[in-house]
Amino acid sequence: MDFDFDLLRELTETSGVPGYEDRIRDLVRREFEGVVDSVRTDAMGNVVGTVEGEADYSVAVAAHMDEIGFMVKHVTEEGFLRVDTLGGWDPDVLRAQRVTVHAEEDDLTGVIGSVPTHVKDDGDDFSVEDVSIDLGLPADEVEERVSVGDLVSMAQTTERVGDNVTGKALDDRVCLFAMLEAAKRIEDPDVTIHFCATVQEELGVRGAPALGVDLDPDLAIALDVTVANDVPGVEKESEYVTRLGDGAAIKLKDSSVVTTPKVHRRMRSVAEDRDIDHQLEVLPSGATDTSGFQNTHGAKPVGAISIPTRYLHTVTESVHHADVEATIDLLAALLDTETGDHDYSL
Repeated sequence: MDFDFDLLRELTETSGVPGYEDRIRDLVRREFEGVVDSVRTDAMGNVVGTVEGEADYSVAVAAHMDEIGFMVKHVTEEGFLRVDTLGGWDPDVLRAQRVTVHAEEDDLTGVIGSVPTHVKDDGDDFSVEDVSIDLGLPADEVEERVSVGDLVSMAQTTERVGDNVTGKALDDRVCLFAMLEAAKRIEDPDVTIHFCATVQEELGVRGAPALGVDLDPDLAIALDVTVANDVPGVEKESEYVTRLGDGAAIKLKDSSVVTTPKVHRRMRSVAEDRDIDHQLEVLPSGATDTSGFQNTHGAKPVGAISIPTRYLHTVTESVHHADVEATIDLLAALLDTETGDHDYSL
């Protein structure tokens, strides 16, 4: 794998649920040191690392820091934790999972229990509201150590599996990683580039619109994962959206945005000129930071590069190493060739 796997593993294994991205924010600020000209953080927690260019033209590049998780809402008399969701969960992937409860004093390991098949009713339906976390501690100790409002993230390591990388929070830490790696390749750009690590995307794209107002960029490029349904159980190839190993995905649309044609056409041109593997993405549903920039502070040209990902919103999200490398290459090439003279108006 032709990239810094240890950094990717650190970014994905570190916790940071929506609104509480502190630990990831610290890593981003660390990686910006010596790479950008200035770093700032706003009231929501977005981090912006700026590389100053010669032209009076600016580009915002965004990848979100948050991962889906939970917040403790109640401690039962028996010492189990009941939680509220932070982001969209499929209940089928939650049973029998280990979690980390981020209490005020320390982190605690817990499990989301599952009723054994020996006693389970055939009609037993499990929903997110049924999640109970078992800390393996007496109820009085749980009451003492855990409070309403404490955060919960999934416990999982990031591993190489063949040509793939798998783990939790690849949505969107793998794109955050790609943005950081591309930033390290940019020297003396013609335009000013704002590398933005955004917050609360999983709660409805909240951080990016705030930055759209504060930065008012001339062009915005978002990075996020996208669906790769090239797996057993999905019969129609038309429903794959993307395939692992076919390269970076250039977004044409999702349910929240239609990217600017002149922007995605230039992305394709750069990819072809640099011989970077790429594919086109038409995503029926889902939203990204792209929409957060498009019309937040007037009309803006926007584009998006996506990394194909299997098993989204689980703890075994999987990406192909070549797609990660292609995304870094394409983003760096796109920024390196942006002069501020391209006309993206329609």
